[in-house]
Amino acid sequence: MGESWLQREILAPRRLLFNILWYGSHLFVFGYGWYSQATNHKLDGLNSLKWSVWSSRGAGLVLAYDGFMILVPMLRNIIRVVRPKFTWLFPADENIWFHRQVAYSLAFWSMVHTTAHYVNFINVEGTQIRPERALDIHYTQPGGITGHFLLTIMVLMYSTAHNKVRKQCFEAFWYTHHLAFFFMLGLYTHATGCFVRDSPLPDYQATFPFYSTKHCLGYESWRFTIWPGLIYFGERVYREIRARKLTRLSKVLVHPSGAMELRIIKPSFKYTAGQWLFIQVPDVSKYQWHPFTITSAPEDPYVSVHIRQVGDWTYGLGERLGAGPSVVKSLTAAAMKAYDRDEKSGISRGDFVELDPSSTSRPMPAVRIDGPYGAPAEDVFDSDVAVLVGGGIGVTPFASILKHIWYRQKRGNLGALRRVEFFWVCRDVPSFGWFQSLLQEVEAAQTDPNFLRINIYLTQKINEDMLWNIAVNDAGAEYDPLTLLRTRTMYGRPDWKTIYGRIRMAIETGQYLPGQNAELKVKVGTYFCGPAPLGRDLKRECLAATNASVQFSFAKEHF
Repeated sequence: MGESWLQREILAPRRLLFNILWYGSHLFVFGYGWYSQATNHKLDGLNSLKWSVWSSRGAGLVLAYDGFMILVPMLRNIIRVVRPKFTWLFPADENIWFHRQVAYSLAFWSMVHTTAHYVNFINVEGTQIRPERALDIHYTQPGGITGHFLLTIMVLMYSTAHNKVRKQCFEAFWYTHHLAFFFMLGLYTHATGCFVRDSPLPDYQATFPFYSTKHCLGYESWRFTIWPGLIYFGERVYREIRARKLTRLSKVLVHPSGAMELRIIKPSFKYTAGQWLFIQVPDVSKYQWHPFTITSAPEDPYVSVHIRQVGDWTYGLGERLGAGPSVVKSLTAAAMKAYDRDEKSGISRGDFVELDPSSTSRPMPAVRIDGPYGAPAEDVFDSDVAVLVGGGIGVTPFASILKHIWYRQKRGNLGALRRVEFFWVCRDVPSFGWFQSLLQEVEAAQTDPNFLRINIYLTQKINEDMLWNIAVNDAGAEYDPLTLLRTRTMYGRPDWKTIYGRIRMAIETGQYLPGQNAELKVKVGTYFCGPAPLGRDLKRECLAATNASVQFSFAKEHF
């Protein structure tokens, strides 16, 4: 039986520590807000409302805390700079996950704050401690107007950020999430309602912050929450300027199954193998930026990304590049038929269509790139053994890493890295064409056959015709009939428990790393990009395989 959500998200040691610190800090801030309201004798009139006003004040202070934290994990350039130095201190690669945790907390405390205020406004009208109606506070005063404005934006942002909606209509997620700019403005100006005051009527003024701190008490949190907003705004301006530097498409390759390889020339762009970037194509969308893993090596004279046509934006890009459905369909059909390695004609499953910008009547579209940004796979050279696992198109980060390993092998500079286990789990045969040529080159260049081991698994159910073709072409052949590699394709899903058990046993018996001192602890790093269920299986087996002599670690690619 797999571990439950409770075990995985709440009770796992690191998650449990995070939950205690994170939610404990929220309860502390809530308690402080409650206490500061209840013990302020200047607010005795308002405190006659008792628990509802104490709750709204405590929850409001928590929302200021979350308003500060919500933008911190989105400071991508700062995270990229500090990541290599402080990964040991905090999980920099989990910034999107942390952003979601802040969002969940923001939603919960917003409900507490809003509910308490609805009770407050009704009680204010009922007791007449102030000469006001509940509807007036709701819809005519700045606090009520900005509060409902913030709630409306939250409904739009949260509903379109759901995983299923984001996958099916990324555009909806992209545009509604940019309402965050107006959300932060509303958050900074929400206090202008001056509900927490020691006077019967609000004490407004014409200059910022538009309320008098003499009577409007406790509204100083914006002075702290505004700093991440200013830094984030500055970073976005910097990213916009950087993205406008000279960029051009040098080549476009179209592979089977709709995967397009864009090769981009940008001399100012420097990156590390395993990193990722954002791409914008104004001809397809003037405002959308989409994240993709870099598939070229830093030593290559270009920057490349592989983009699979699976959504509106990617289909639009394919049409604009001249790689529409008809091109993809013919390539995929050819890939399904090409079971043998035809040296004379040069036809193989790795065939692609090259779109030369100089040969087209319509010029290639302008492409803007923003990045690079850090990823866990950057650390591959810090491990003794690197286990690289890609699921489907999730293989893309390892294209860059395998190329970079190849270049570093030539220079004799592999750092601590002594063995590489590469696993590619594919659902269908045409997918092998995505970077089959790269694997062939890397495999052929290996002087040490034990340094790099390629393991490819096909999970597709094979029909009788394909099975017969494989059997005929595999008999006595030097190359695998599906991948055209010397390494044979395996069928079905990998047994990760057995795989990790064998690696650990081979290391402990001295068969895996020749000359390894048994007293030294061997670091085996697993780097994964692919579907979440596969990632959970890998993480579980890494934890289970770790012992005193072999330490298995797990890192997952995040966007």
